[in-house]
Amino acid sequence: MTVTDPPQPSRSSRPAQPGRRGRPGYDLESLLHVAVELFNERGYDGTSMEDLSRRLGITKSAIYHHVPSKQELLRLAVDRAIGGLFDVAEEVRTMPGPAIDRLEHLVRGSVHVLVDRLPFVTLLLRVHGNTEVERDALARRREFDRFVADLVKDAEAEGDIRPDIDPALTARLLFGLVNSLIEWYRPQRGIDCTELADAICKITFDGMRIRSFAASPQETS
Repeated sequence: MTVTDPPQPSRSSRPAQPGRRGRPGYDLESLLHVAVELFNERGYDGTSMEDLSRRLGITKSAIYHHVPSKQELLRLAVDRAIGGLFDVAEEVRTMPGPAIDRLEHLVRGSVHVLVDRLPFVTLLLRVHGNTEVERDALARRREFDRFVADLVKDAEAEGDIRPDIDPALTARLLFGLVNSLIEWYRPQRGIDCTELADAICKITFDGMRIRSFAASPQETS
């Protein structure tokens, strides 16, 4: 259902509101995208419902038709991002094979989620924990980080990842690279998502694998 200003009676003597005529309607999905865009521009704390109303060109009451508060928009947005990451994590939990292969699948899947939901992931990575929604999002991010660290630890135990770096640090460095995409990646630059994931995996996994760490001078010459 679309959100529009209430229609004016045809015989009313009230003047039409300036700037409203011809405005497109907004359903919840399109409203959410505009809200996330504004949150990323101004910061969540720096954005009011009045700001959102002006950006959309509709009344605040039209926004409240779909959501009860600004915080609910934030919850929907961060859930969109972290839900995608946990969907990939769930795939990895049920995958057979070595931990390092499952870890690579997680990285590739996470890159695809970031590219597909870029504004939402950007917002997720910028929350500060000032509200209950933000604190919950940060807790879920920490849960995801622990899942990555456990995969790294398993791959190390299986002899596929170099043992001289703490698994939690390896996990942070690995996903620090993935998360840095929000700062520069733009879809219109023509970089294919699979190409992007390939590049990240080549840079990171070649450095982590035990064969790179233990190679003899003869093997590397």
